[in-house]
Amino acid sequence: MNTAIDLVGRVVATEKCPNTAQAFSFWTNLDSPVGIGTIIRVESDKVYNEKRRVIYGIVTEGISYTDLDSPLSDYISSDYNPLSSVEAQTERPEIRYYTASVLKMEPEEPIQPVPIGNVYLASDKCVEKSLRMEKYRSSQLPVGLYINGDNKSPVYLDSKFLLGPEAAHINVTGVSGLATKTSIIEFLLSSITQNCHSEKIATVLFNVKGYDLLFIDQPAGNLSEEELEMYDKLGMRAEAFRDVKYYAPYKEDGFNLNTYRTNEHLMHNVFPLSWGLEQIFDHVEVLLNKDDIDSKADAFLSMIKEHIIGKKPNPNYLAFEPVKNFNDLENWFQRVFAEIEGQDQGSEGKTQWKSHATATIRKVYNRLMNIKTRCKGLVTNSSETRDLFEKPFEDKAVYVVDVANIISLAQDLVFTRIVEELKKRLEEKSLGVDKVIVFVDELNKYASSDSGNSYLKQTLLEISERGRYLGLVLFSAQQFKSQVHKRIVGNCGTSIYGRMDMDELAQQGYSVMPSTIKAELTVLEKGKLLIRHPHFNQYIFVKFPRPPVMTSQDGANKFPSSKDLPFDEAIARWFKRLDPNIRANDVKDTIYGMDESEVVRALNETERKCGENHLAYFKKNSKVNPKRESFAAGHSPAVGSAGIDDWIK
Repeated sequence: MNTAIDLVGRVVATEKCPNTAQAFSFWTNLDSPVGIGTIIRVESDKVYNEKRRVIYGIVTEGISYTDLDSPLSDYISSDYNPLSSVEAQTERPEIRYYTASVLKMEPEEPIQPVPIGNVYLASDKCVEKSLRMEKYRSSQLPVGLYINGDNKSPVYLDSKFLLGPEAAHINVTGVSGLATKTSIIEFLLSSITQNCHSEKIATVLFNVKGYDLLFIDQPAGNLSEEELEMYDKLGMRAEAFRDVKYYAPYKEDGFNLNTYRTNEHLMHNVFPLSWGLEQIFDHVEVLLNKDDIDSKADAFLSMIKEHIIGKKPNPNYLAFEPVKNFNDLENWFQRVFAEIEGQDQGSEGKTQWKSHATATIRKVYNRLMNIKTRCKGLVTNSSETRDLFEKPFEDKAVYVVDVANIISLAQDLVFTRIVEELKKRLEEKSLGVDKVIVFVDELNKYASSDSGNSYLKQTLLEISERGRYLGLVLFSAQQFKSQVHKRIVGNCGTSIYGRMDMDELAQQGYSVMPSTIKAELTVLEKGKLLIRHPHFNQYIFVKFPRPPVMTSQDGANKFPSSKDLPFDEAIARWFKRLDPNIRANDVKDTIYGMDESEVVRALNETERKCGENHLAYFKKNSKVNPKRESFAAGHSPAVGSAGIDDWIK
């Protein structure tokens, strides 16, 4: 039985406003701590089967009124002048009257209207019962605290309904600029990392905005005492992610990385993302103009995929050596064109080759060979590539793919190719983990409800509808949920709302949300969210501490991006990242006179395959300038690059 201190009001039912099994009304005193979103507990006055019925509810509406029949009565009682007296001449009785929605009943059967009884504030145990959290104690994930005055009760999500197999996916909506969407995703990922021990889970984050996710391996150094107490209440550690790897394409120069995380103190876990012909050909449709890819072009591309790319030599198709990169593909196309022209000398030209129209072949050739120019830095001519799938994924590791600075076409390719590869490897059980969380921000851009069916949108749809069966979970965010494809957000088992605009809340998708909840969302403070979860019958407000990682603004100030470096200095710094003891001049001496693409190729191979003596491995497995080898044979390796320059000249 609750104490009198917890007693805040009493259930009331009238003929005009009766209680139901889903909602009820109660009154409180004026000094009551009850407000919109408050969780309460009702104990019936009467005993049924030797037990009192207990009802848990959440306040959804509140009004206040007095015994006045109309405003005119109060106007007359003030002698027609509100300034005539500081205090009202007649003290009116005032009542606070609230409506609450039922969260849970004890017993649950039979389902009956809420009985008359006393109303109490919910304790920690009451919050747990009202949200049915006692049913999933073994799979709880802290998401925040339900706060009412001094009472702070932990609120948990069910990992089986967030990560599968029961349900999956989460969507976050909120206005831009309040850091709510990214912050709650980072906090939830930290919660998953610290609490999900029964399964191997990795995370792939797509950074689509500047510095947004580039410092999640750096601790937040300015958490307040209150925030640290919140972490303690939730049973969590306020620590940054320990195992983070960053990937970014090269810039057009082919050696500086296209990311803002280029500070020399942070380069130890930054890796290039560079794909060749074999990696992208299965997804080449993403890069081609849909107007140009008709059934004829699609048939020719299928023939190339089946008989040419990465296949054994096949003279019947003029493939006399394996076609592994764009240079090989260029040579193959030239043989095809030569045969077309040579077999019909003196006529208007051969119209077909292997049943494919010459015009179609030339069109596909132009589109394919243009890819490496349009996506320069991401797509390379070389067969030597870099990828986040070079090694099996590690449990609780975070892989950040930075696509903020590349064109939309290249972004589509990165999203599509990585997600398709994740699906394939999860299905084959070859990824190294049981589940993968994929986070995509800005769904208004990438999965808008009013745009065409892009390949990226189809990929996101595939994850939301069939991903949980494979262990592929979508975490997504946007400013305007109403403008995102309905099937994507509709398949998300959990929804989170931050501060929102009234125009957005006026959309049809929010019609089931109580008006008072909508009003609260328009003025919601930082760190406070509204959550809808399969176990919760109603929307629940929670407060969460700032994520335990450095913000993008703090990170940009503490670790400013480095300027683009000349080729030799960029390579020297890359070697220093592999081995801090390597001297920059030794690197510059080694690569002097070498073709830049060969240096990048050999360096990538060195990083992938060599655990120590990196510079020696690089020299052994690269085409070193012959002048240097003859010079180095009789001179000390300590000679600087300037000395070699003078000698060669």
